[in-house]
Amino acid sequence: MSPDDDLVRVDRLVKSFGNTRAVRGASFGLAAGEIHALCGHNGAGKSTVVKMLSGQVAPDDGAVLIGGEVVDLRSRQVAQRNGVALVDQELSVVTSLTVAENLILGDLRARWINRPRATGRRLRVLLDSVGLAHVGLDQPLGDLGIGERQLVEIARALGQDARLVILDEPTATLSDVESAYVYEAVRNVAAAGCAVLFVSHRLGEVLGLCDKVTVMRDGAVVATTPVAELTLDSLIVQMLGEAPQRLGRRTTGDVEGVEVLTVSGLSVPGRVRDFSLTLRAGRVYALAGQLGSGASDVLRAIAGLMPAATAELTVDGTAVGLGHPAGAIRAGIAFVSNDRKADGLFLRRPVSWNLLATRLSQVTRLGVLDPRRWSKALAVLLDLCGLDPARAGHAVGSLSGGNQQKVFVGRCLGRDDVRVLLLDDPTRGVDVGGRAAIHALLRDATDRGIAVLFSSTELEELRDLADVVVTMHQGEAVRRHDGDPADTVLLREMTHGAGPALVEERP
Repeated sequence: MSPDDDLVRVDRLVKSFGNTRAVRGASFGLAAGEIHALCGHNGAGKSTVVKMLSGQVAPDDGAVLIGGEVVDLRSRQVAQRNGVALVDQELSVVTSLTVAENLILGDLRARWINRPRATGRRLRVLLDSVGLAHVGLDQPLGDLGIGERQLVEIARALGQDARLVILDEPTATLSDVESAYVYEAVRNVAAAGCAVLFVSHRLGEVLGLCDKVTVMRDGAVVATTPVAELTLDSLIVQMLGEAPQRLGRRTTGDVEGVEVLTVSGLSVPGRVRDFSLTLRAGRVYALAGQLGSGASDVLRAIAGLMPAATAELTVDGTAVGLGHPAGAIRAGIAFVSNDRKADGLFLRRPVSWNLLATRLSQVTRLGVLDPRRWSKALAVLLDLCGLDPARAGHAVGSLSGGNQQKVFVGRCLGRDDVRVLLLDDPTRGVDVGGRAAIHALLRDATDRGIAVLFSSTELEELRDLADVVVTMHQGEAVRRHDGDPADTVLLREMTHGAGPALVEERP
């Protein structure tokens, strides 16, 4: 297929931020009806290309062509008028509005005079197409979980009749079942003649859903390849130059450390029932469950973020009250949310400020910032997290999603006062290389005596990282797995449960 056949063409785009060259002459094309993946490790330039295509930033050089004509996408509104719809990895929905109001929000085609009946029928079809048949149009968006909010945002983009739909990490927060609805909706959009640019770190879904893959590395396009000619290993090599080394999971024969955290009879009304677990030093524990399984609620309750939670909780043998985040922090419990934008990072502040924000006592003297202490502590954390020191002064919001996540996780590391590290979906939106780096950070934490407990819906991550997996379904623990359970077993328990909840801690 020649460039003349492309519905959308990216032609030698260049973009710099200060002295950093983010994109270096990137070129690729998308045909009508094609689902085209854009892949690369964190910082490869994918997000910057997406921002140029969607009108968020202007290129320094190069051009974007739609339908063979050069277009100047100087703003999101101009991009939408030219037929570009974006589903960003950071949600842009408004929780105080209804579902219907969010679906209409920002749609330049919306009429000045609203016709509720006709509009309602159209919006109902959109919701049903992404698996939200159970959600009411008049329901407040704030009542929905993060995965359902993501699906609402996808439905909004699909309803704009765009020529190019860009989906940036659309399934990062979704369960397998919810992701399946997204895949079906994307296929329907492509079948209608739209071009789809699909940005994802989930390489399995890239190979299963997309027609072509463009790979970027260090700001440049290194390859555009039909999916039929790729394997998982060859795609990883294109992205990284080599396959990342996976960490070997510990075996049950390894020596366990002392009990660090015990939770007994944890209940959250309407969400979790009678959950119990003991964490020991030297182990990585996982809660495996789909969205709504209660896994995230367990983590948030232990972190003191669920006021209605009840349980007996101890850290190093000392009782800890629930419902008080400050008390959990004093007890040595650190929590990394699954929504770094809303709950974790100060996006307009620099990397250095974000890393050191929770340890001001270590970098001040008599309440005054000590530059030497600050620089020393910052250097240690940047090295620990594998972050480029040259970017320490950059705003966290300007980093790729994976590097933002490294900052979020890194803030909790290298601290003597942390005994328990809780992480809700810790590698959401992180590429294969960044995921391996974060897994290594968590392993290092357990080697220093920290107990690690994370939640995940991804079987590959559970298999690669967790020593102990507890499956959850509908607010109850299903079974504890200390060995290496089959993927089919985990998936069955995560989606259908397995009878009465019973989790027993081995001696």
